[in-house]
Amino acid sequence: MATGTLLATAACAGGDDGTSAESETAAAVAERPLAARTTTPSPSVSASAASGSASATPSPSATLSETGARNALITAADIEDDWVQVKNPQSWSDKLLIGQVDAAQFVTGKTDAADCQRLVDALYDETLLGSPSGASALNGFQEGDSRLLYQVAAYQKATLDKSMDWLGKLPETCDQFTLTGGDGGDRTVQVVETSLPKEGDARQGLTVTVKGTSNGDPVTLTLDVAVVRVGDDAITITNGGLDGADEDTTKTAVEQGTKRLKEVLAGRTPTPTPSNLD
Repeated sequence: MATGTLLATAACAGGDDGTSAESETAAAVAERPLAARTTTPSPSVSASAASGSASATPSPSATLSETGARNALITAADIEDDWVQVKNPQSWSDKLLIGQVDAAQFVTGKTDAADCQRLVDALYDETLLGSPSGASALNGFQEGDSRLLYQVAAYQKATLDKSMDWLGKLPETCDQFTLTGGDGGDRTVQVVETSLPKEGDARQGLTVTVKGTSNGDPVTLTLDVAVVRVGDDAITITNGGLDGADEDTTKTAVEQGTKRLKEVLAGRTPTPTPSNLD
């Protein structure tokens, strides 16, 4: 009997200690911050949750689609002032840019003359970066006698790099030359480098002036040229006319256009801006 009583007493004592320990543990947990009380899931649960989270988030798009190119275009609201968007900017051309470069002026010979000829031809038909290799879109705006053409396109990386390099050398190789033939007679062309906002992966700005005559009167065509590369895609802007070129408008188009292109390439649709289609 004495032995049984001792065993029973020991069992009761053990039960009391266990209940007390559990109570103390629960109280301690309740006093911890929420982060400390969070249970760490098993590796299999964590991997599953991470997989689900990744699949729920759309991955950025590195390829410019036709829809994306159109969405990346700026509108008249982006450049403000009195610019009006027009329907058929593809039909634009300026006869002052038609002609042949006088190669006799170039000390270094045919290579520099060919670069300058390529410049005036590309300004005339809007192919400063060559032909796009993928999606492309463009729109145009007019304000008085000034025009702004804006293009977004995808290119082969090697071709795009070569075109950017070519543009960067033009202020030196084509500083000033004479354009002959066409309806404008002899014209003096000057190419000057200009600064652009630090947008995109690379950029090049130029101002091209063409001095000649039209209907017997002296005229000067002034064009701002801006090219910004974003990955393998680029935006190209030509802005100006016989009334000159507004540098602020060119810079605004660069800033707004690069922002829109980056949003498209990140898989987002830029916020639409109103436009006045004429």
